[in-house]
Amino acid sequence: MFEGGLAQFESFPCVAEERAPYFPAPRLLDRVRIAIRTRHLRPRTEEAYVFWIRRFILFHRKRHPADMSAPEVTAFLSSLAVDGHVAASTQNQALCALLFLYRHVLGTELPWLDDLVRAKRPARLPVVLTCEEVAAVLQHVHGVKSLAAALLYGSGLRLLECLRLRVKDVDFARNEIIVRAGKGDRDRRTMLPVALKDALERYVETVRRQHQRDLVADAGWVALPHALDRKYPNAGREWGWQWVFPATRIYVDAESGQRRRHHLHESVLQRAVREAVLRAGIPKHAGCHTFRHSFATHLLEDGYDIRTIQELLGHRDVRTTMVYTHVLNRGGRGVTSPVDRLLATGRLLPGSSRALGRDRLRPNSAPVPRGSRTIPRKIQGLQTSTSSTQAGTRPQFPRRERQ
Repeated sequence: MFEGGLAQFESFPCVAEERAPYFPAPRLLDRVRIAIRTRHLRPRTEEAYVFWIRRFILFHRKRHPADMSAPEVTAFLSSLAVDGHVAASTQNQALCALLFLYRHVLGTELPWLDDLVRAKRPARLPVVLTCEEVAAVLQHVHGVKSLAAALLYGSGLRLLECLRLRVKDVDFARNEIIVRAGKGDRDRRTMLPVALKDALERYVETVRRQHQRDLVADAGWVALPHALDRKYPNAGREWGWQWVFPATRIYVDAESGQRRRHHLHESVLQRAVREAVLRAGIPKHAGCHTFRHSFATHLLEDGYDIRTIQELLGHRDVRTTMVYTHVLNRGGRGVTSPVDRLLATGRLLPGSSRALGRDRLRPNSAPVPRGSRTIPRKIQGLQTSTSSTQAGTRPQFPRRERQ
């Protein structure tokens, strides 16, 4: 069929075979990051999961997780609780990171995880400030940080929800704030306090003039969520996308080369609020999130229903909001102390009310020697009158004699 056989093909010059480019397999932690970003999890989640997976590998002397199984995972989690004395929430976070590693990265089904006992997170009551304490703290916060702290309390915002506000999400006409991509990647509406409206408008106008100066200096860009910078190439310089609380410095983005402004860093407001709490002389362990607890608590005290507060806070389950109902009990679950009843009815022993109200209390004082002042510890007798058997009366104790 072919004349000359294979000889005719031998006359053609030899062509080098083209090979496909070589791409090395991604490393384990890179595979973890790819799996997290594919599922659109939060950047804080990626940071926490990578941290715990790296710590798990170092705990077992850099053994690959594919070569380890249930005993190694259990030993790591037990070491966190026994040796590290971590909280239950921290132990559960490490467990979730390892679950994600084995299920979604290594593709290993671990049936033993069905019987794994998770650490039970104890119920904690939130720290709540009174209205007077909130006013005292806000008086010691100055500048832009005072306006941000007032929004935390007046709108019930989380720290990053406040600092990540954009100009387009503040509606001065409707007196409301739209929180975008809050906890759980959910949007919600909350109130804009009328008392802060004028101050916020003046501050936003100052930010607008700063943005105009940045545009003249070939800057004025901000980071956009997801891939909006490719869909709308010039949206990063528009006024509506600018941060309400921009940072003071301009940085150059490594990928795009744009001169951008980030929002105010959370540590700036955290330090300012903590210093204000200390200057106000408040002994409570209060921080930025305490304003959110106080916001919900004071609304409940004013008589607003639990469903309205749930929507303002953005809670998915109303049981999360129900934790703030402890304030309705007015302390101690609304029970009147017996000593308050005695003070009200004047039934304390002679001299006891004077001692409670007038005598100076000396903490950490030296104990009184037994031989100097002997205090009788036994009641010699119980004298009851005939009227003591009636309802609402109490037995009369004998009068103590001084020795």
